[in-house]
Amino acid sequence: MVQEKKEAVIARINQILNEHSGVIVGRMGLPYREKDVAVISLIVDGTTDEIGAMTGKLGNIPEVRVKSAFIKKDKSRDEKKPEPNHSS
Repeated sequence: MVQEKKEAVIARINQILNEHSGVIVGRMGLPYREKDVAVISLIVDGTTDEIGAMTGKLGNIPEVRVKSAFIKKDKSRDEKKPEPNHSS
């Protein structure tokens, strides 16, 4: 997400992020002084609807540009492998 540095915009972004804090795992903000913008990276864990609701609200702010990428979790990594049976 890239946003122009305006106090009202920053306040609105923070409000939306607070509303959706349940899906936010991590957040990193970086000022890009040469371009007079700030870049905010988010790591989120939620449903497509939850994430879409958040990015939709952010994208409706005229000074904000949102880019998102979804990665489907490999469910096989969550499956517990059976313990070897060492009894004779």
